[in-house]
Amino acid sequence: MLIGLAIALVNQVGTEQLRADVARFGIWAPVIVLLLRLTSIVIPVLPGTAYSILAGGLFGFAQGLLIIVIADFIACTSNFFIAKRYGRSFVKKLVGQKFMVKVDSLGQNYLERNVFLVTGLLMTGLFDFVCYAVGLTQMEWRKFTPALVLSIAIAKPPLVALGAGVFEGGRILLGLSLLGMFILAMITAWVKRKSD
Repeated sequence: MLIGLAIALVNQVGTEQLRADVARFGIWAPVIVLLLRLTSIVIPVLPGTAYSILAGGLFGFAQGLLIIVIADFIACTSNFFIAKRYGRSFVKKLVGQKFMVKVDSLGQNYLERNVFLVTGLLMTGLFDFVCYAVGLTQMEWRKFTPALVLSIAIAKPPLVALGAGVFEGGRILLGLSLLGMFILAMITAWVKRKSD
C-alpha cells in the first residue's frame, strides 16, 4: 500500500519536479534516504521496502542501489551485533513484544546451523528480524557475513530497479525487476517449505 501511495505521489508531482526538489538537498539527499533506510531496519516496526524503491526512483538504479546496499549492510550488521552484545531483553525493547514472537520463531528454525536457510530468510521481508534472530544464536560473524552479502546482492537490485523502472518508465528495467521479484518469491517459498 505504501509503495502504491509513493508511486501515486510521484505521478501527481512528476518525476522531474521531485528530482529537482531532492537535488536541492545536494549531498544530503542520499544521506537522508540512507539514514531513513537504516532506521527502518534497526527499528523494524517501520516500513522499509519503500525506501529501496524510492532510492531507485530518485537517484537512478546505480546510485540508488549503492545507497541501499550500504544502508542494509550497516543496519543488518548492527542488528546482528546488538543482539549478540545486549541479548534478548534489549532486542525485545527495540522490536516490542508483538514482533519478538517473529524473532523467537525465526531463531527456533535452526538458523544457527543452516547458513543457506539464513541466506534465504535474509532475502525475505523479514530480513531485519532475521538479523536479530541470528544474533541471538551462536552463529559467528564470519558465517553471517557471507549470507548477508549474498542476500543483499540477490534481493536488493530488483527492488531498486523497480523504483528506477517505474519512475523512468523503463520497460526493460521494470520487466527485469518484476522477474527478480518473482524469483525472490520462489526462493522465499522454498525457504519456508524447508524450515517447516
